[in-house]
Amino acid sequence: MISLLSQPFLFLRHGETDANVANRISGFTDDPLNATGRAQAQAAARLLAGRGIAAIWHSPLARAADTARAVAATTGAPLIALPGLAERNWGIWEGAPRSVLVREATPQGGEGPADFTARIRAALAQITGPFPVLIVAHSGTAREIHGWLSAAPFQRPANANPIEWRPDGCHWISTELSPNR
Repeated sequence: MISLLSQPFLFLRHGETDANVANRISGFTDDPLNATGRAQAQAAARLLAGRGIAAIWHSPLARAADTARAVAATTGAPLIALPGLAERNWGIWEGAPRSVLVREATPQGGEGPADFTARIRAALAQITGPFPVLIVAHSGTAREIHGWLSAAPFQRPANANPIEWRPDGCHWISTELSPNR
């Protein structure tokens, strides 16, 4: 039994980076947040305040770690870096336009799709609480979580837009949080 899948949890994609603005593949590249990304992280932190987050599990890449730190500063939740939550390694495609990306392929020097899926699932299995948890990671991680829990078409989450996942009988429901929720 995977502890994470026994109760609701929150997911937050990192704030904006210059690579996001330029529509370039970041993957394992350790891009920092830009000014907009830092502001997005602060806005997400305010939105998540008061939600009772007990732990923040995050990718060690700077863009996710800095977003997680902003939330922790507001919520007081402890931070737990989990290397398995890092974005997919796109090898020679790192820094290239996103238009060259082929998810089903394994770029030279990169990580194959099955290996990435296995790594993300193994990382999620390591999340043991305390609950409720917030996972701060990347769009690839969001895609894997979505593919595991939902049959609905995946939509890449916006930067620093929290998503709540809740079990509903034998299904999971994801809800984007906004200041009005």
